[in-house]
Amino acid sequence: MSLAETTTGSLDAGVVLMGLVGGLALFLFGIDQMSAALKLIAGDGMKKVLAKLTTNRFKGVVAGALVTAIVQSSSVTTVLVVGFISAGLMSLSQSIGVIMGANIGTTITAQLIAFKITNYSLLLVAVGFFLFFFSKNEKVQHYGHMIMGLGLIFFGMYLMSEGSKPLQTYQPFMDMMRQVNNPLTAIFLAAAFTAVVQSSSATTGIVITLAGQGFISLDTGIALIFGSNIGTCITAGLASIGKPRDAARAALIHVIFNIAGVAVWLAYIPQLGEFIAWLSPSSLELAGTARLAAETPRQIANAHTTFNIANTLLFIWFATPLSWLVRRIIPDAAVVEVRSAKPKYLDPILLQTPGLALDVVRMELGRLGAVSLHMMRGALDTVIHGTNKQIDALEELDNNVDSLYGAIVTYLGKLSKESLTDRQSLQLHDYLAAANYFESIGDMIETNLVEAGRNRLRAKLQISQTTENVLLALNREVAWATERAIRAIVSNDEAVAREVTEAKPKITSLAAQVENQLSRRLSADEPNRLATFRLESEVMEYLGRMYYFAKRIAKLVRKAEMDDERQDITEADETVEVVE
Repeated sequence: MSLAETTTGSLDAGVVLMGLVGGLALFLFGIDQMSAALKLIAGDGMKKVLAKLTTNRFKGVVAGALVTAIVQSSSVTTVLVVGFISAGLMSLSQSIGVIMGANIGTTITAQLIAFKITNYSLLLVAVGFFLFFFSKNEKVQHYGHMIMGLGLIFFGMYLMSEGSKPLQTYQPFMDMMRQVNNPLTAIFLAAAFTAVVQSSSATTGIVITLAGQGFISLDTGIALIFGSNIGTCITAGLASIGKPRDAARAALIHVIFNIAGVAVWLAYIPQLGEFIAWLSPSSLELAGTARLAAETPRQIANAHTTFNIANTLLFIWFATPLSWLVRRIIPDAAVVEVRSAKPKYLDPILLQTPGLALDVVRMELGRLGAVSLHMMRGALDTVIHGTNKQIDALEELDNNVDSLYGAIVTYLGKLSKESLTDRQSLQLHDYLAAANYFESIGDMIETNLVEAGRNRLRAKLQISQTTENVLLALNREVAWATERAIRAIVSNDEAVAREVTEAKPKITSLAAQVENQLSRRLSADEPNRLATFRLESEVMEYLGRMYYFAKRIAKLVRKAEMDDERQDITEADETVEVVE
């Protein structure tokens, strides 16, 4: 007799609830742990997959499926797609294939949990635990983490299955389940539940558990899976509120695709069920509820995969019209030229995927660098010729630098609390240092050059045209080096970074020309010559300091290349040790 039943055959609701809720919690925790491990194993692979496999919509489907199978979240894939669109690396039409592929990727969970290996779940947990805690090889630890998560998934399924067994003889529950036989009711309930728990995997796990106990038929299971597909895109749609228009468009594509797919198949659920029953393994040696419980879980998983693949094959041909439709529904806003100080790429959802989060930080560093460079290019002319109002405006530009810097540092602080590989930890440290250098450029302009400009106005100093020309030449070269440093950090280009460090002789030569000019001018018979000399010397020194910061940023990129090479060698050595 089950623990949830009393001697009189009544139901102990508390025990049943603990089994179901506790099992669901372990199931979701297992998915989270397995996903975290897969992300660490994949590293930068997800970004590379999206970059290489989005040249057309069909490759985009493959990319979306692969990435979503790793991150176990179509929402994360959609956010990444939006980032690629914003960066100009992907068109909205290309993104449609990725979004459709994301639906296929989410079916991997259903296929996994349909395997009847719950009896070995604790063995998987134990094996994963020993690999995770006792191996010194980082990759082996990640694989152990993944296996442990997989074991928790199956153990959660086992607890839900055991907790629901008493319901087989509880008539009120069986009567309620008969109401779910209506496809529309099943779709609505599954969509609502998925939207509330914000996890289609949770719905899928419960559906397969119910099928494994013989509570629902294949047709009902298919309808519930349809509902989970709608529920998950509703969640993504709500999450896009207040986001950029491309985010809203991507979410709308997801909603249209999933709802249209369900609408197409709704009238053909029985036919789909017959096809899936023919396609899936059968248990002819069993009969009645026992056969239903043995066959239905795998059939539901296969129906989930078949449904999403068929929808993709059907709708992929309408990518261009679908792109046109969502642009009509969500048109472009009126273009307003505003230099925004708000972060553009730092989406919190990407913190769950450190490799992708670091990518968007790098893109945001490019924006921070661009604001600093904008200040630098206008600073010298303002210091030499600007009015008080123009100097105040230059000073206020640093507020944009401070705002972006604060957002990046806060984001990196949150990211540091996630599970990071050694390589990702090094990247995080380098990006934090780069942000500090960009912020230092802004602060030097705001504090030092702005004060120099105000001193010029107070003392009524005037810099000669010849001196201005040599200072401008130095400023142009420093600005060029800073622009190359920005490009190097954004594109992670070691060759461009080398250009910055190799510019040192030229900048040193230009600084020497400025010094020679100032020395010649020191003896000039002009009023306030000493004060002017001090002002000119300070400006030259500050320009040199700004090149120093640009050079440090470039050296971070060159160091990262060397760190990557060392990491690859270390991993290869560790792999050899494991093999031996």
